[in-house]
Amino acid sequence: MSADFTEPTLTYWQELHDAVPARFSCAPPHRFGYPVTLPDGRVLVLPLRALPEGDHAVASLIANQASHLVVAALADIMAEEARGLGAEIVVGLPTLGLAFAALVAERLGQSRYVPLGYSRKFWYADALSEPVSSITSPEAGKRLRLDPNLLPLIERRRVVLVDDAISTGATAVAACRLMRRAGAEIAGMVVAMKQTGRWMAAMDGVPVRAAYGCPRFVLRADGWWPEAETMPAVP
Repeated sequence: MSADFTEPTLTYWQELHDAVPARFSCAPPHRFGYPVTLPDGRVLVLPLRALPEGDHAVASLIANQASHLVVAALADIMAEEARGLGAEIVVGLPTLGLAFAALVAERLGQSRYVPLGYSRKFWYADALSEPVSSITSPEAGKRLRLDPNLLPLIERRRVVLVDDAISTGATAVAACRLMRRAGAEIAGMVVAMKQTGRWMAAMDGVPVRAAYGCPRFVLRADGWWPEAETMPAVP
Protein backbone atom coordinates (compact mmCIF):
# COMPACT_ATOMS: atom_id res chain seq x y z
CA MET A 1 0.00 0.00 0.00
CA SER A 2 1.32 3.42 -0.94
CA ALA A 3 2.23 5.65 1.98
CA ASP A 4 0.36 8.54 0.40
CA PHE A 5 -2.66 6.47 -0.71
CA THR A 6 -2.14 7.07 -4.44
CA GLU A 7 -1.56 4.51 -7.17
CA PRO A 8 -1.00 4.16 -10.96
CA THR A 9 -3.99 5.32 -13.01
CA LEU A 10 -4.09 2.77 -15.86
CA THR A 11 -7.47 1.30 -14.85
CA TYR A 12 -9.20 4.57 -13.98
CA TRP A 13 -11.72 6.44 -16.17
CA GLN A 14 -12.76 3.23 -17.96
CA GLU A 15 -16.11 2.39 -16.39
CA LEU A 16 -19.28 3.87 -14.98
CA HIS A 17 -20.80 2.02 -12.04
CA ASP A 18 -24.31 1.70 -10.65
CA ALA A 19 -22.90 2.16 -7.13
CA VAL A 20 -19.57 2.96 -5.49
CA PRO A 21 -17.31 -0.07 -6.04
CA ALA A 22 -16.51 -2.03 -2.88
CA ARG A 23 -12.82 -1.14 -3.10
CA PHE A 24 -13.59 2.56 -2.60
CA SER A 25 -15.42 4.53 0.03
CA CYS A 26 -18.21 7.05 -0.51
CA ALA A 27 -17.16 8.78 2.73
CA PRO A 28 -13.75 9.91 3.98
CA PRO A 29 -11.08 8.91 4.41
CA HIS A 30 -10.54 8.25 0.71
CA ARG A 31 -7.74 6.01 -0.42
CA PHE A 32 -6.51 5.94 -4.03
CA GLY A 33 -9.82 6.95 -5.62
CA TYR A 34 -12.67 9.41 -5.16
CA PRO A 35 -16.14 8.45 -6.43
CA VAL A 36 -18.36 11.12 -8.00
CA THR A 37 -22.02 10.65 -8.84
CA LEU A 38 -23.18 11.91 -12.22
CA PRO A 39 -26.65 13.42 -12.78
CA ASP A 40 -28.02 10.09 -14.04
CA GLY A 41 -26.93 8.37 -10.81
CA ARG A 42 -23.97 6.48 -12.24
CA VAL A 43 -20.63 6.63 -10.43
CA LEU A 44 -17.24 7.53 -11.88
CA VAL A 45 -14.19 6.81 -9.71
CA LEU A 46 -11.37 9.33 -10.12
CA PRO A 47 -7.77 8.72 -9.02
CA LEU A 48 -6.32 10.95 -6.34
CA ARG A 49 -3.09 12.72 -7.27
CA ALA A 50 -0.83 14.22 -4.64
CA LEU A 51 0.13 17.82 -5.37
CA PRO A 52 3.86 18.60 -5.44
CA GLU A 53 4.05 19.57 -1.75
CA GLY A 54 2.77 16.08 -0.90
CA ASP A 55 0.20 16.81 1.81
CA HIS A 56 -2.66 17.80 -0.49
CA ALA A 57 -4.27 16.06 -3.45
CA VAL A 58 -6.86 16.60 -6.15
CA ALA A 59 -9.08 14.18 -8.04
CA SER A 60 -7.92 13.72 -11.62
CA LEU A 61 -9.51 13.25 -15.04
CA ILE A 62 -7.34 12.62 -18.10
CA ALA A 63 -9.91 12.63 -20.88
CA ASN A 64 -7.68 11.26 -23.65
CA GLN A 65 -6.95 8.21 -21.47
CA ALA A 66 -10.60 7.59 -20.66
CA SER A 67 -12.82 5.04 -22.36
CA HIS A 68 -15.16 6.12 -25.14
CA LEU A 69 -18.07 5.25 -22.87
CA VAL A 70 -16.93 7.61 -20.12
CA VAL A 71 -16.10 10.47 -22.49
CA ALA A 72 -19.45 10.11 -24.27
CA ALA A 73 -21.40 10.07 -21.01
CA LEU A 74 -19.66 13.22 -19.78
CA ALA A 75 -20.19 14.90 -23.16
CA ASP A 76 -23.93 14.15 -22.92
CA ILE A 77 -24.12 15.98 -19.59
CA MET A 78 -21.93 18.84 -20.78
CA ALA A 79 -24.06 19.33 -23.90
CA GLU A 80 -27.20 19.66 -21.79
CA GLU A 81 -25.52 22.34 -19.71
CA ALA A 82 -24.20 24.09 -22.83
CA ARG A 83 -27.65 24.08 -24.41
CA GLY A 84 -28.97 26.23 -21.60
CA LEU A 85 -26.32 28.88 -22.29
CA GLY A 86 -27.65 29.59 -25.79
CA ALA A 87 -24.30 29.70 -27.59
CA GLU A 88 -23.97 29.66 -31.36
CA ILE A 89 -20.66 27.81 -31.52
CA VAL A 90 -18.41 25.71 -29.28
CA VAL A 91 -14.80 26.73 -28.67
CA GLY A 92 -12.59 23.89 -27.43
CA LEU A 93 -9.65 24.52 -25.09
CA PRO A 94 -6.44 22.50 -25.44
CA THR A 95 -5.42 19.97 -24.81
CA LEU A 96 -7.89 17.76 -23.03
CA GLY A 97 -10.89 19.98 -23.68
CA LEU A 98 -10.66 18.98 -27.34
CA ALA A 99 -11.70 15.44 -26.34
CA PHE A 100 -15.10 16.89 -25.43
CA ALA A 101 -15.58 19.92 -27.67
CA ALA A 102 -16.42 18.07 -30.89
CA LEU A 103 -18.85 15.77 -29.08
CA VAL A 104 -20.59 18.66 -27.34
CA ALA A 105 -20.90 20.57 -30.62
CA GLU A 106 -22.35 17.51 -32.35
CA ARG A 107 -24.92 17.03 -29.59
CA LEU A 108 -25.93 20.68 -29.95
CA GLY A 109 -26.54 20.19 -33.66
CA GLN A 110 -23.52 22.28 -34.67
CA SER A 111 -21.61 21.05 -37.73
CA ARG A 112 -18.19 22.09 -36.42
CA TYR A 113 -16.37 23.70 -33.51
CA VAL A 114 -13.43 26.06 -33.06
CA PRO A 115 -10.31 24.44 -31.55
CA LEU A 116 -7.76 26.58 -29.74
CA GLY A 117 -4.18 25.33 -29.54
CA TYR A 118 -0.73 25.89 -28.07
CA SER A 119 1.53 25.29 -31.08
CA ARG A 120 2.29 28.21 -33.37
CA LYS A 121 1.85 27.53 -37.08
CA PHE A 122 3.77 29.85 -39.39
CA TRP A 123 0.62 31.68 -40.52
CA TYR A 124 -0.58 32.41 -36.97
CA ALA A 125 -0.65 35.97 -35.63
CA ASP A 126 0.64 36.72 -32.13
CA ALA A 127 -2.24 39.20 -31.75
CA LEU A 128 -4.55 36.16 -31.60
CA SER A 129 -2.77 34.54 -28.66
CA GLU A 130 -2.69 34.77 -24.86
CA PRO A 131 -0.11 33.60 -22.29
CA VAL A 132 -1.39 30.78 -20.08
CA SER A 133 -0.39 28.28 -17.39
CA SER A 134 -2.33 25.62 -15.51
CA ILE A 135 -2.12 23.46 -12.37
CA THR A 136 -0.90 20.47 -14.41
CA SER A 137 1.18 22.41 -16.98
CA PRO A 138 2.85 25.33 -15.16
CA GLU A 139 5.69 25.97 -17.62
CA ALA A 140 6.30 29.55 -18.63
CA GLY A 141 6.08 30.77 -22.21
CA LYS A 142 3.03 28.74 -23.28
CA ARG A 143 0.43 30.68 -25.27
CA LEU A 144 -3.16 29.91 -26.15
CA ARG A 145 -3.66 30.48 -29.88
CA LEU A 146 -6.49 30.90 -32.40
CA ASP A 147 -5.93 30.07 -36.06
CA PRO A 148 -6.74 33.38 -37.85
CA ASN A 149 -8.55 31.42 -40.56
CA LEU A 150 -11.20 30.55 -37.95
CA LEU A 151 -11.83 34.14 -36.89
CA PRO A 152 -15.02 34.50 -39.00
CA LEU A 153 -16.59 31.63 -37.07
CA ILE A 154 -16.53 33.55 -33.78
CA GLU A 155 -16.67 37.24 -34.66
CA ARG A 156 -19.89 38.78 -33.29
CA ARG A 157 -21.15 35.37 -32.18
CA ARG A 158 -22.01 33.86 -28.80
CA VAL A 159 -19.49 31.17 -27.90
CA VAL A 160 -19.35 28.56 -25.18
CA LEU A 161 -15.92 27.45 -23.99
CA VAL A 162 -15.45 23.71 -23.42
CA ASP A 163 -12.66 22.16 -21.36
CA ASP A 164 -12.07 18.99 -19.38
CA ALA A 165 -11.70 20.80 -16.05
CA ILE A 166 -11.38 24.16 -14.40
CA SER A 167 -9.01 24.50 -11.46
CA THR A 168 -7.18 27.80 -11.02
CA GLY A 169 -9.05 29.37 -13.92
CA ALA A 170 -5.84 30.50 -15.64
CA THR A 171 -6.54 28.76 -18.94
CA ALA A 172 -10.20 29.78 -18.91
CA VAL A 173 -9.36 33.44 -18.23
CA ALA A 174 -6.82 33.44 -21.07
CA ALA A 175 -9.46 31.95 -23.38
CA CYS A 176 -11.97 34.62 -22.34
CA ARG A 177 -9.47 37.39 -23.09
CA LEU A 178 -8.66 35.87 -26.45
CA MET A 179 -12.31 35.41 -27.42
CA ARG A 180 -13.24 38.97 -26.47
CA ARG A 181 -10.32 40.39 -28.40
CA ALA A 182 -11.43 38.31 -31.39
CA GLY A 183 -14.88 39.91 -31.21
CA ALA A 184 -16.87 37.07 -29.64
CA GLU A 185 -19.47 37.25 -26.89
CA ILE A 186 -18.89 34.65 -24.16
CA ALA A 187 -22.10 32.84 -23.25
CA GLY A 188 -20.33 30.73 -20.62
CA MET A 189 -18.10 27.74 -20.07
CA VAL A 190 -18.83 24.02 -19.69
CA VAL A 191 -16.39 21.52 -18.18
CA ALA A 192 -16.51 17.91 -17.10
CA MET A 193 -15.04 18.73 -13.68
CA LYS A 194 -14.95 21.72 -11.38
CA GLN A 195 -11.73 21.02 -9.49
CA THR A 196 -12.12 22.98 -6.24
CA GLY A 197 -13.36 26.58 -6.27
CA ARG A 198 -10.09 28.48 -6.79
CA TRP A 199 -11.24 29.62 -10.22
CA MET A 200 -14.41 31.41 -9.13
CA ALA A 201 -13.05 34.92 -8.55
CA ALA A 202 -10.96 34.79 -11.73
CA MET A 203 -13.96 34.05 -13.95
CA ASP A 204 -15.62 37.34 -12.94
CA GLY A 205 -19.26 36.45 -13.56
CA VAL A 206 -18.81 34.14 -16.57
CA PRO A 207 -21.23 31.22 -16.02
CA VAL A 208 -19.42 27.90 -15.53
CA ARG A 209 -21.31 24.60 -15.65
CA ALA A 210 -19.98 21.11 -14.93
CA ALA A 211 -20.92 17.44 -14.86
CA TYR A 212 -19.45 17.09 -11.35
CA GLY A 213 -17.25 18.84 -8.81
CA CYS A 214 -14.38 17.78 -6.55
CA PRO A 215 -12.74 19.36 -3.50
CA ARG A 216 -9.09 19.54 -2.56
CA PHE A 217 -7.95 16.81 -0.16
CA VAL A 218 -5.58 16.88 2.80
CA LEU A 219 -3.49 13.86 3.81
CA ARG A 220 -3.98 12.36 7.24
CA ALA A 221 -2.69 9.12 8.71
CA ASP A 222 -5.71 7.13 7.49
CA GLY A 223 -6.10 8.60 4.02
CA TRP A 224 -7.25 11.69 2.12
CA TRP A 225 -9.87 13.95 3.65
CA PRO A 226 -11.82 16.50 1.61
CA GLU A 227 -11.58 20.13 2.63
CA ALA A 228 -15.25 21.03 2.71
CA GLU A 229 -14.70 24.72 1.98
CA THR A 230 -13.08 23.85 -1.37
CA MET A 231 -16.04 21.86 -2.72
CA PRO A 232 -17.56 23.71 -5.71
CA ALA A 233 -21.28 23.95 -6.42
CA VAL A 234 -22.56 21.86 -9.36
CA PRO A 235 -23.61 22.34 -12.10
